Amino acid sequence: MKKDDQEILREVQKNTDMAIHAIDTISEKVRDEELRQELSREKLLYSVIQNKATDRLQSERAEGYHGSTMQDLMLKGGIQMNTLANCSTSKIAELMIQGSSRGITSMWKSINHHQNSGNVSMEVARELVDFEEKSIGRLKKFL
Repeated sequence: MKKDDQEILREVQKNTDMAIHAIDTISEKVRDEELRQELSREKLLYSVIQNKATDRLQSERAEGYHGSTMQDLMLKGGIQMNTLANCSTSKIAELMIQGSSRGITSMWKSINHHQNSGNVSMEVARELVDFEEKSIGRLKKFL
């Protein structure tokens, strides 16, 4: 497996890991049942994409992404701070949209910097970008 493939797939793992942790953290504050269901579906789909990247790395015996406790604490702390005064449905949707936007930007940077990646790795990366773009569209109705 080429280094570019590994880097792209690790970035997919990183972004999906952050999204899953964010959904786990923010779900505690969700009062709107429709938003709760949307976030639950999103978490499931992030897991599917994450598993594709992980399976590909493992099949090639390549090292995967390993998040840190500090990153998790910073993510959770940021969510807690941003919802301290306002945990409305609109605010939660806004935070999720911002997170997806950062994820899209991060993935495009990785795609542009690792253009020697194979088709399978690029497909997984583009699947994540496409999913996050559609997710933003679905979350806009909660603003």
